[in-house]
Amino acid sequence: MRTLSFIFLLAITNLFCPRGQATQADDTTITIDAQTAGVTPFIAQLTLTASDTTVLRSIQFTITPKPGSVTRPLSATYSMDFLIERGYSVPPSNQIFLPVYGLYHSYTNDVALTYVFLDGSSKGDSTTIATGSFVDPECSYENPTVLQARTTDTTLSYDYMMVRGACGDFSPVVLDTDSNLRWSSPMGTSTALLASSGFFDNAVYFTQGPTLYRIELDGTITTIASYGDLGIVNFHHNIDEGKVGMLLEADTTTQFESFVMEIDLAGNVIKTWDLAQIITDVMVAGGDDPSQFVYPSPTDWFHNNAVTYNRADDSVLVSSRENFVIAIDYETGAARWILGDQTKHWYEFSSLAQLALNAAPNTLVPIGQHATSIAFDQTLLLFDNGMSSTFQVPPGVLRDYASPRKYSVALDTNTATEVWNFEMNQSINSPFCGSVYEDAPLNYLVDYALVGGFTTQTPTAQLLGLDATGKTIFYYEYPTVGCDTAYNSGPVHFENTRFPAITAQALNLSTRGLIAPGDDALIAGFIVTGTESKKIALRVLGPSLSGLSGTLADPTLSLFDSSGALVTSNDDWESDPGAAELTADGLAPGSTAEPAILPTLSPGAYTLVASGKDTDSGIGLVEMYDLSALSDSTMANISARGQVGTGDQVLINGFIVGDVSSATVVIRALGPSLASFGVSSSLSDPTFTVFDQNGLAIAANDNWQDSTTMSDVEANGLAPTDPAEAASILHLPAGGYSVVVSGVDGATGIGLLEIYKLE
Repeated sequence: MRTLSFIFLLAITNLFCPRGQATQADDTTITIDAQTAGVTPFIAQLTLTASDTTVLRSIQFTITPKPGSVTRPLSATYSMDFLIERGYSVPPSNQIFLPVYGLYHSYTNDVALTYVFLDGSSKGDSTTIATGSFVDPECSYENPTVLQARTTDTTLSYDYMMVRGACGDFSPVVLDTDSNLRWSSPMGTSTALLASSGFFDNAVYFTQGPTLYRIELDGTITTIASYGDLGIVNFHHNIDEGKVGMLLEADTTTQFESFVMEIDLAGNVIKTWDLAQIITDVMVAGGDDPSQFVYPSPTDWFHNNAVTYNRADDSVLVSSRENFVIAIDYETGAARWILGDQTKHWYEFSSLAQLALNAAPNTLVPIGQHATSIAFDQTLLLFDNGMSSTFQVPPGVLRDYASPRKYSVALDTNTATEVWNFEMNQSINSPFCGSVYEDAPLNYLVDYALVGGFTTQTPTAQLLGLDATGKTIFYYEYPTVGCDTAYNSGPVHFENTRFPAITAQALNLSTRGLIAPGDDALIAGFIVTGTESKKIALRVLGPSLSGLSGTLADPTLSLFDSSGALVTSNDDWESDPGAAELTADGLAPGSTAEPAILPTLSPGAYTLVASGKDTDSGIGLVEMYDLSALSDSTMANISARGQVGTGDQVLINGFIVGDVSSATVVIRALGPSLASFGVSSSLSDPTFTVFDQNGLAIAANDNWQDSTTMSDVEANGLAPTDPAEAASILHLPAGGYSVVVSGVDGATGIGLLEIYKLE
């Protein structure tokens, strides 16, 4: 049975401290005493002295963008626990060494500091950091040809991008979308062409030969592990996100570019897949001779260049440039399906042909593809180079242009349908390398790695950004030799990095709906999982909600455990024992009539009931904040049940997906099936719409059997029992989202919204 958990729901916290009282910010003196240049011009270190470091919660630096910049400021927040763990603060010393990265080179950078204290107070300071020049004789990252400058439109979801190249001694690099170089690897290697890299846990993982390194953003380099004893000769191409760790593509003593391994962040091997053996097994079982297709090293018969994990069906999707995209069962290693050009050599073998997905009408299958990934709507996203096989014969179709493409895969009909592309009028020939990745829904970074191919003496690499409306936000061009300058590029979020990183867990919830007595109360359920207790804040707002008519005048809340026993309740937040801490954390409700509590809960199941005092009814907002996101426990199995009306009285839920990582979620809106649980007046025909943090509708469902992810919903045991109920699976990048549940044709009644995170 797959492990499932609900994802948290969104609420926004602002730090606040009451006026008229002495605060830790008032009582603590912090001075900036010195600054030291780092290993590259993009990194520096500030020396701070605090009169008392024990009262500090965190320190944030923010680099002011250059005049005319459109990007959000590069910023990072370090918790004091992190600084102590890394040795940047060593109690009882009052000295703190603060790493600052992402500086502009050859520039006097304005840097703001924000000190946040344990009582919720804060104060700021500022300094300037002058940096040296960065010599870039080969890659020209600082001197692109601007095909289109970054527009003043700020709807693009990302402002920074990591570019993997091999033209200099400092790959990978980070550029901002104004085209400024903001970070480079301090490895100083000239073997980048034989290396792979990826960004995980706020650090760059980088390989040389069989060895894996971790490069911190402050420039610190740590050797993680070497895998020569496993027969690994070299790692190549990408490091991609796996099920629980990182997916690396390797050359072994026996196979060239057809071996995949998953490791955790500490370098421990979790799982391996030998594609030569997997395909050999398929061909032998089907009566074919694998020696006519699978070859030993050094023959490049497969050319694996990307791997991605699909959490919805527990599969690994492997890109073989020579042949196809192949889906492999994560646990068993069995081949599930193949998507590719059926005029290539692989399709001449019946054992492989029987795994082939057929292309729907008006669908071009990928050929010579790179950079497979799962898009927000559970489609397969990749960069289709248009290149035929260079070893296998027959080589298949050769197109003279490249394009990003998305495919919806329907296993019930054995078809793949192209649902999106960006063909640029079929004008760009980029036959090798390159990538496309989606950041927030429908926001893309496209890397045309070899424009002109080998048919021109002056090939270029091009980086292009698209926002959710399909508008080009920037477009830059760089000289290249082969794929050297930018063989793979992806968005990174340097505008608000946190140390330590909060991994792919959900943070906080909000549910807005009509609150009334009896069955019409607003009910939220959740489970605290793990080994430690979890500190949370719970609030119910009514009078302080602005812009709404008919808000709940006097809400109350009650918290019950799994046995139905009352854990605690509250009517007016100032009467709760945690009132002072709620105030210090900026979580004091805006009205004294609103309830709030601050419990520390042991692992187990809990139910929060929000209601109005006596017979009071109206629109209310339930909020749940995780105040211990770094503990060995999480909040899971979140659901919200309430009255679904029309207009302002629809049921609205907000949720956050992690801080940096994506999550695959199942969203369900139930109504008719609630009658079997004794709920009267249930919603007869629920529907939901999902919005991103900019208010753009990115997904919707009415009847779950109409969803393109229907089979995966069933496979995960989450199929609703009534066809009128809604359900779908989304693969959502980190960020804030909201779900609006309503009734079809204005129907009203009690509905249940559930948001599961697939583990």
